[in-house]
Amino acid sequence: MKFLHSMIRVVDLDASLHFYCDLLGLKLINRRDFENGRFSLVFLATDEHPDTPALELTYNWDQTEPYDNGRNFGHLAYQVDDIYKLCDSLIENGITILRPPKEGHMAFIKCPDGISIELLQKGDDLPITEPWASMPNTGSW
Repeated sequence: MKFLHSMIRVVDLDASLHFYCDLLGLKLINRRDFENGRFSLVFLATDEHPDTPALELTYNWDQTEPYDNGRNFGHLAYQVDDIYKLCDSLIENGITILRPPKEGHMAFIKCPDGISIELLQKGDDLPITEPWASMPNTGSW
């Protein structure tokens, strides 16, 4: 058995692609538009290797209301090369850091559809530094 992908439903595909691809650095590996069903399936991954697990964005063309986020789904998690650098870039692009990387290891943000994203520092924790060490948590994740 191998893990293939996780799927989330998104309301604004362009905003989601900007968030996941432009801001987090995922790559679009496949997209299928179903005219008759009025939906698209978009697969994103950290690299283009065929065995890499993917994130499937399901975009129902006629959906205008946000989806409810059930508590049975926790979060997506991505390992990053430099958590401080990525969090700085996310803030510069209007993303709120809900749980800052206080100890140089872990942060939480949310995508445009309210799904929690955990960012984990690759390798050893980065040295504890400001403004992260004293930045308060915001909202829920």
